Amino acid sequence: MLCPFCKSEDTQVKDSRPSEDGTAIRRRRQCGACSARFTTFERVHLRDISVIKTDGRRTPFDREKLERSFSVALRKRSVEEDDVHVAITEIVRKLESTGEADVASDYIGSLVMKALLKLDKVAYIRYASVYRNFEEATDFEDFVNELQK
Repeated sequence: MLCPFCKSEDTQVKDSRPSEDGTAIRRRRQCGACSARFTTFERVHLRDISVIKTDGRRTPFDREKLERSFSVALRKRSVEEDDVHVAITEIVRKLESTGEADVASDYIGSLVMKALLKLDKVAYIRYASVYRNFEEATDFEDFVNELQK
């Protein structure tokens, strides 16, 4: 493992334990060259998934992009980080357990919408404004009215 600070390959694992949600191994490491400490996570990767975009392009699934989407939607909202990680892990597990190598971006978007609705309604509306391509204020109004029903 390369040290993120000095790029040395001389790093040692000081502590290992399961992550709080049990889906990864958390490792504390120390660099032998600069003595910096850092944390790494190991996750199980069942299969490679390709995302089929609405225009037909294929891109590799990227968990970090999913995490960024949640982060943007939840910015300045008081939602527990652990709850967010659990939601993201559940989405990834659903995608991996479909048995399909190709997954439509719309399906991923719908899974994110369901997860955000459970976590925070404001984040849900924020994400929906991009996912559903709101163009006018009335689009927001209609969506919020639908949500309140």
